[in-house]
Amino acid sequence: MDLRSLIPRNTQAFRTKTIQKLMECTGGENALKKVLSPLDLTLMGIGAIIGTGIFVITGVVAANYSGPALVISFIISGTVCAFAALSYAEFASMVPVAGSAYTYGYASLGEIWAWIIGWDLILEYSVSIAAVAIGWSGYMTSLAAGIGVTVPAAIVNPPGVAGGIVNLPAIMIILLITCVLVIGVKESARINTVIVLVKLIVIMLFLYLAFGHIQPVNWTPFMPFGWSGVIAGAAIVFFAYIGFDAVSTAAEEVKNPQRDVPIGILSSLAIATVLYIAVSAVLTGIVPYTAFATTSAPVAFALGAIGISWGSALVSVGAICGITSVLLVLLYGQTRIFFAMSRDGLLPPVFRKIHPVYRTPVKVTLLVGAVTAVLASLLPLTTIAELVNIGTLAAFIIVSFGVIVLRRTQPDTPRPFHCPLVPLVPALCIVSCLYLIVVLPTLTHLRFVIWLAIGLVIYFLYSRHHSRINEDTSTLECLSR
Repeated sequence: MDLRSLIPRNTQAFRTKTIQKLMECTGGENALKKVLSPLDLTLMGIGAIIGTGIFVITGVVAANYSGPALVISFIISGTVCAFAALSYAEFASMVPVAGSAYTYGYASLGEIWAWIIGWDLILEYSVSIAAVAIGWSGYMTSLAAGIGVTVPAAIVNPPGVAGGIVNLPAIMIILLITCVLVIGVKESARINTVIVLVKLIVIMLFLYLAFGHIQPVNWTPFMPFGWSGVIAGAAIVFFAYIGFDAVSTAAEEVKNPQRDVPIGILSSLAIATVLYIAVSAVLTGIVPYTAFATTSAPVAFALGAIGISWGSALVSVGAICGITSVLLVLLYGQTRIFFAMSRDGLLPPVFRKIHPVYRTPVKVTLLVGAVTAVLASLLPLTTIAELVNIGTLAAFIIVSFGVIVLRRTQPDTPRPFHCPLVPLVPALCIVSCLYLIVVLPTLTHLRFVIWLAIGLVIYFLYSRHHSRINEDTSTLECLSR
């Protein structure tokens, strides 16, 4: 008689997967190459964090939420993200396995929470990839207009927006990045390094050109929408910070993950936050915040407004390169989350297959590329940005709670990196994220709840029955939990 059949099936949802078992999954025929260095990770984080947040979302938030107090919104978001980053860094040093918050949830809170956060990350990454592609399309259209080429509105706008039918440039860039990722992670990291350097040069050039044109009158009123607008703006610009989460998805492909992943997470977040604050201050100082309501390319628009047309064109080129790096890292992160969930049996096994030559999960990479291309071609930017933010905030909450739980349940487990002041720092992250979720629009909450409900249906109909935890966990281990 199989004693496993005597265990109530609903206990499976709350079983955790040991760190040892998670680490054992990283070997075998579906193993990923360990090729990334701390510099690769830092540039990967910068590549993902700095892009749409500066070149696209700044204008949206300044015009509709924060006004010149956009600087404060970035400071608030950056502070909350710092709390989350410290929790991510501790987990990444303990469990250097693909999957990021999904894997951390499996190790600390149990399978059902791992599924919830994994399903949440699928939403977060998918819609953020689509949003970034829309921003890339906007800058490409702006650059084309600058050289006298008018791109028909029908092929650059989604249905229902300014005569749009489909956003063709967004589709093209996603498919191009998908092909790059299929070839290999090291090759992708090299491409990312080049375009991140171009992006940083362009940002510094913008600050240099624009600083002398700041007019303090543009900062008045500083908070046109009040503190509620500033806080709502902080919730929206959270979209800009999800890059360090993408760094943690790369843990399994890092040469020395226990040391290098925390370095990559924290250094990229620190550099990005400083640049966000500097750019948002200068941007709202040279152009009235209301002017950004009509553009999806605020940095290039601002330089054009002060008469530096050549700088505007150069910024557009740099922005295109920079936003491309964001797409590269986010698409990469999404595929690794699918890969990890499939390896645990929660998604179909086809997603964990590794190409024998490229050593990348080719099938899931192609799937993610195709789905996100469709989203980018059909949906408007504002709706997408709000969905990304609530998904990011939910992931931060679960990871922070997981750090507190593991400190109590596994106090002796080696932690190459320690999150300071536990449980205070994770608790601050949880409270801050919950507050930012509350101030997001009610419609965003409804969409998120619907997405989670769909995910739970899939879990109980498919994932729970195919989970490989049934193979990896003994009866005694199960009963002990």
